[in-house]
Amino acid sequence: VDVRVLTDEDADAIDAAIRSLRPETPGTSITWENYFGFVCCERHATYRNAVRTGVFTVSYPTPDQVVAISLSSAPRSEQDTKPSLAMLPAVPAATVDGALLTGARIHLECMVERTVDDLGENSLVIGRVVAATALAAAVRILDREDEQVIADAPLLAFLAPDRFTTVDGGTSFPFHAGWSR
Repeated sequence: VDVRVLTDEDADAIDAAIRSLRPETPGTSITWENYFGFVCCERHATYRNAVRTGVFTVSYPTPDQVVAISLSSAPRSEQDTKPSLAMLPAVPAATVDGALLTGARIHLECMVERTVDDLGENSLVIGRVVAATALAAAVRILDREDEQVIADAPLLAFLAPDRFTTVDGGTSFPFHAGWSR
């Protein structure tokens, strides 16, 4: 599971132009179309804000951003402030009302399509990707091998329950002849 950063707005405590960013781990593309989903619970601001605003953003941080990301996930103070967020440079999203982590490998801007509630204490929030950007080094192009893309723009991967690693290489998967999605 990749580490992702999703918007987490608290309108009374955060400037309206730049939302706070909250690290989340259980998230993935949904279907072969332009949909992304993440798991959250209804009592978390991330869920409530996505449902209330109808949008969310996703930033895939680079491995060198993991310390700042981790520190930013500390709880709010008794004064409902989160000073650790100052460590995360963010820019406004271009298409939806949200923020994106500066320097992240990939950015997604999503409009909430639906939620699936009552999955135990959790819910699945599914959004349609309406805008996506990536670092040039992270983009797959025809005249560049996938191994070179991973080497030039390493992935940050979360290893449950409390570890992470940098993925900077890989091997082609041995699909059978004729395989297709």
